[in-house]
Amino acid sequence: MRYELYYWPTIQGRGEFIRLALEEAGADYVDVARQRGREANVAFMERRAEKHPPFAPPILKAGKHVIAQTALILHWLGPRLGLAPKNEAERLWAHQLQLTITDLVVEIHDTHHPVTSWLYFEEQIPSAQRRTRDFWRYRVPKFLGYFEKVLQRSGGPWLLGRRLCYVDLSLFQIIEGLRYAFPKRMKRFEKKVPGVIALHDRVAMRPRIAAYLKSDRRIPFSQWGIYRYFEQLDG
Repeated sequence: MRYELYYWPTIQGRGEFIRLALEEAGADYVDVARQRGREANVAFMERRAEKHPPFAPPILKAGKHVIAQTALILHWLGPRLGLAPKNEAERLWAHQLQLTITDLVVEIHDTHHPVTSWLYFEEQIPSAQRRTRDFWRYRVPKFLGYFEKVLQRSGGPWLLGRRLCYVDLSLFQIIEGLRYAFPKRMKRFEKKVPGVIALHDRVAMRPRIAAYLKSDRRIPFSQWGIYRYFEQLDG
């Protein structure tokens, strides 16, 4: 099957979690808007507007199936790519972990836009600085500390044990993004979650992921995605 991914063509964003799964599996897919422009996303959503309108990209089209929301896409896609367990209870466990990552993504975004996404960062710097202090004092230890414990109890090198799943790829992306947005803070914090960092490094060395990271298919980090670097926040 050839998959069609509809996401914004110039940012990694939430679509990157899906790209990583497709790349790791060697799936046949097209990143539609990168070929046809962002207007392709709008046109596709308008065509779907009558019955089951998606709220926003990312959207995956697979045959007759059209699925939106990152965690749901991965929940459906994982078993078909060999990146999820066959056991239903374990698949739900993976989905639960992915939903936790979804919560963390919101927290990361809100460090630089804590008041509203409609204002520029420069219009909310004091609030962003306070939010970032709380993020690193309370939220990063809670979230990444949780994943550290999950790894310790999994009995294997991956979150679900001996086999890689799509959530491992998503956790890799979280570390990549935090290193870009908060290089100084991450350098200080990483020693507290050695298992998570080791997982990140194992993902980076997987042949298909390593090739993807070096290719032009991997969109660079920028000041327009979830992860944005601001010197004022990386104290």
